[in-house]
Amino acid sequence: MVRPPFRAAVARLRPRRRPRTPVASLTAAPRPWVRALGLLAVVVLGAWLGLLAVGSVRTPVGPMDTTMTLRPSATGGTKINVSPLGALHLDSHHAPVRLDVDVDQLDPERSQALVKHPERLSGLQDEVTDDVAAGTRDLAVRSCVAVVTGATALGLAVYRRPRRALAAGGLALALLAASGVSAYATWNPKSVLEPKFSGLLSSAPSVVGDARSIVTDFDVYQQELARLVTNVTKLYDATSTLPVYQPDPATIRVLHVSDIHLNPAAWHIVQSLVEQYEIDVIIDSGDTMDHGTPAENGFLDPARDLGAPYVWVRGNHDSEATQDYLKKLRNVHVLDEGSTVDIAGLRVAGTGDPQFTPDRVRPRGGEEAERRAGGQLAEALRAQQRAGTPVDIAVTHDPTAARETDGSVPLVLAGHVHHRVNELLPQGTRLKVEGSTGGGGLRAVQNEKPEKVRASVLYMDRSTRHLQAWDEITLGGLGLTTAEVSRHLPEENLSKSTPSPSAPTPSP
Repeated sequence: MVRPPFRAAVARLRPRRRPRTPVASLTAAPRPWVRALGLLAVVVLGAWLGLLAVGSVRTPVGPMDTTMTLRPSATGGTKINVSPLGALHLDSHHAPVRLDVDVDQLDPERSQALVKHPERLSGLQDEVTDDVAAGTRDLAVRSCVAVVTGATALGLAVYRRPRRALAAGGLALALLAASGVSAYATWNPKSVLEPKFSGLLSSAPSVVGDARSIVTDFDVYQQELARLVTNVTKLYDATSTLPVYQPDPATIRVLHVSDIHLNPAAWHIVQSLVEQYEIDVIIDSGDTMDHGTPAENGFLDPARDLGAPYVWVRGNHDSEATQDYLKKLRNVHVLDEGSTVDIAGLRVAGTGDPQFTPDRVRPRGGEEAERRAGGQLAEALRAQQRAGTPVDIAVTHDPTAARETDGSVPLVLAGHVHHRVNELLPQGTRLKVEGSTGGGGLRAVQNEKPEKVRASVLYMDRSTRHLQAWDEITLGGLGLTTAEVSRHLPEENLSKSTPSPSAPTPSP
């Protein structure tokens, strides 16, 4: 059929229609990217689940049992958890994985072996280094197995195709290898020089030991990590495996603490000593607080749960509000103005400090006020003697007041001066002054050198209620890790009793 000329001309002027593209072809191009992103999500999630399930290694490090784990992380680094001290963070590397080391507990047998054979401490660092290296190798192997297994299993569950599942496992292994290469390339052994702490000892800058001689290689970094674990071990030894004096079971054990000065770490040390020594009664000779404000009162709550009765007298940093708060706590006995308490087979009397000078700026009554307070306590002690109910231990905060009780009580305890004094007074009363159980408290960082943490365990004869012996426990203050336990006998007991000695714990 031949078109008319007019129609042919119109047909030539019309635009030609392009053939329509099927809708399916528009979505076909992005599919490879979608599949790739989906596979990557499966790989990352599966590898993470694998690490959570089986990607950790329990390994002994010296006398400690630890758990090493790799965790996904955006920043990398190393985190060492040492409960109850806190956590140490090292900027050791940059990779999408972080090394977590949890110090779980001390092995009793290995710890006791160190206490009984102190000479083994000299080789402890080499042993710890070898243990850390062995644990790291085991962790690397286990982590590879964990990520491959996790990614393969999740890939099989999602895709239901063995080939896709194997691809997920292979990609997971490749990602882990890439993370390892990244960690190796960015490894920073000097990170041990700039650790970040969180926890009770967050102000201790030297828990990792002396790292001045560190050089830029991995072996030295391992040695410094071993030094950290060694120092923490020794601190644990000081609070958990102290040698214990074991005389006749008729002995009453008294823990004397003083001048905690708002240091929360002191409660952990006190509770550990109570449990280790099976303490019958705790006597605190004051300055538990720092400013004595009501806002600080919550700090006192652990005193009711220490596992032994808590006898307390007010120090010059403790206010009347502090005293009133403590009176309301169960298991706590507050003594003041010569009042007494019969507890654990002992009769204890005490008086609070007549002065309240938390900031050292208010006018002080001086030694005269302390002597008057001590004289009032001495009169109360003599009244008890006349009544046939003599006091076994007197407690004050200031040693000046304690000296006024000479001749009216066998033993008087005090604090305040932040160092120990052991003195037999002219009329036969023994004066024992304790150092700071809080290491000077939060103000210790103001001093040129940190104060040591001090406490003493007194062994009283249950029948005569006289002092048999005492152990002086001394720990390094903030930034130090020394520990020492020394045994002492009263001069009058040296010829009567020779208990089996316990060697002091060597200082690292």
